[in-house]
Amino acid sequence: MTQADDRIQLVRDATFARLDAAGAITGTRGRAPDGLFLRDARHLSRWQLTVDGTAPLALAPATADSDDTATCVLTPAGTRDDPPAYTVFRAQTVAAGTLSEHLRLVSNRPEPVTAHVALTVDADFADLFELRADDRHYAKPGARRAAAATAEGLVLDYRRADWHSTTTLTARPAPADVAPADGTPHSTARTLTWHLPLDAHGEAHLHLTVHARPHGLPEPPTLPRPARPAATAGDDLTRACERGLADLDLLTVAATGVDGEEVHVPAAGIPWFLTLFGRDSLLTSYFLLPHRPGTAAATLSALAATQGTRHDPTSREQPGRIVHETRHGELAHFRQVPYGRYYGAVDATPLFLVLLHAHHQQTGDPSVALRLEQHARRAVDWMFTDGGLTRHGYLVYEPDPDGLINQNWKDSAGAVCFTDGTQADGPIAVSEAQGYAYDALLRTAELATALWQDEPYAQRLRESAAALRGRFTRDFWMTEADFPALALDGDGRQVDALASDAGHLLWSGILDPEAARRVGRRLLEPDFFSGWAVRTLAAGQKPYHPLSYHRGSAWPHDNAVIALGLARHGLTDELHRLTRGLLTAAAHHGDRLPEVLAGYDRTATTRPVPYPHSCSPQAWAAATPLALRTALESV
Repeated sequence: MTQADDRIQLVRDATFARLDAAGAITGTRGRAPDGLFLRDARHLSRWQLTVDGTAPLALAPATADSDDTATCVLTPAGTRDDPPAYTVFRAQTVAAGTLSEHLRLVSNRPEPVTAHVALTVDADFADLFELRADDRHYAKPGARRAAAATAEGLVLDYRRADWHSTTTLTARPAPADVAPADGTPHSTARTLTWHLPLDAHGEAHLHLTVHARPHGLPEPPTLPRPARPAATAGDDLTRACERGLADLDLLTVAATGVDGEEVHVPAAGIPWFLTLFGRDSLLTSYFLLPHRPGTAAATLSALAATQGTRHDPTSREQPGRIVHETRHGELAHFRQVPYGRYYGAVDATPLFLVLLHAHHQQTGDPSVALRLEQHARRAVDWMFTDGGLTRHGYLVYEPDPDGLINQNWKDSAGAVCFTDGTQADGPIAVSEAQGYAYDALLRTAELATALWQDEPYAQRLRESAAALRGRFTRDFWMTEADFPALALDGDGRQVDALASDAGHLLWSGILDPEAARRVGRRLLEPDFFSGWAVRTLAAGQKPYHPLSYHRGSAWPHDNAVIALGLARHGLTDELHRLTRGLLTAAAHHGDRLPEVLAGYDRTATTRPVPYPHSCSPQAWAAATPLALRTALESV
């Protein structure tokens, strides 16, 4: 459970609800839409309770009993001389495709009273992409919404061509009446009413259950809940690791593996990204390797199952390419957005190879690397062909005007920029992707030697890695800045903004060790390091903005990769400074690291300033404390 402003967020089994402080849903959109969500769709857009004809007062606003349950205390209107006749104790829980609610009404009077309870319910079945605050609108020709009363409650129905979703409400006791709520002919909002008798100082109960049934998923799965040690009063790192593991359990979703098996993988984050993401799931799984190696095996299998097999300019699919994100919503189904399976990532494919080898290295189990040998070879082929290694000498991407302008982890428009703020033109070769490619080639060569019994293939990969490293040193190093360029643009010019991507080069090993140590120390200087974390762009540059998504904010997962790189190069003091900053930031958020922090310096505020659109919980931020532990244990 998380709380932002006066909103409450509950999550379990790939289902989440966002409610206000009284437990209501009002159909908001934009930065923090409320509702009940499953499979990229909103299955409740109104859930508004009235008692005795008015909205109840929240005596005790909603608070969390657990990650999936919230409670609050409500009353009808009253005055000092005529206090409320009864009190409503409200408990709400989410699970696999359901929202369950228990209203316990307790009389405060010495004589019998009747509580008049009404609940207005609606489902707009909006796709998550419709709910964002980006002023985009999507046509839905032939779409039909309907509402039908049943003996136990209500069914809300949505159809468009072959798309069909429902939301069903059942109530015990059954409502006395179900009536249109808005008085407009096309509204599906319905108001259900109950007249509940209360004995003197007695009580009554109302049980409500909502079942969301999205298209293609008639029975949402209940996901396993791994056993975790009981929370302790240990040090900051221990508490942050425990919170991170708990959050990753909440973010686990079901996916289909390479042989058709069901696997459980980390989704990227809530509210927008509760689905499999290539880059996010791969790095999260890498951070978790020493603690939960099974997550890596599941992620690799799910991504192998969705590996590209053809060329599709809309989805950017290419043979051997690893998917960037998968979506299950209506707009993806009708290809109104390209994200059903969207392959616009330059880095997921080499990261797939990195994780494949790292899993074998960590566990000593050859089965996953043997099972996925052909998928790995196809991934390597993609790097040399469509990925650009042969033609351009580097992994490159062309900005996608209908999808992602930037296709590295800093995927917002304008994030790959020169010091004057100008976005680089393609084909773009971002620095960290070259490091991933270098590491992927060396690691895959090790698998070819140790497991696949193909030494000639391994030797070709080692030679290619060495050549890539040589080109990178020549083309990316900015002598005057003594720092690597963020990228090369389509004309081969160095994209010269000083950016945190350089820290990923320490992790991958593509930099000369002495140059890597200079870069690591540079990242802990004040313009980069806010005192909480390393910023995405060093302060003082023209494009720097502390509230920009990728041009001055600070991302915990980015810092986790940097921490692993600092450890690799023996920069112990810098690693400890970075770890202290991140753990202090986590302590200010209940031991949970959010997706993004604003870039303000620690001397300016007593606590880290949250980025206004940050996901929380978010998978690779949740896994960051585990990566910090690994880094600290390796030095």
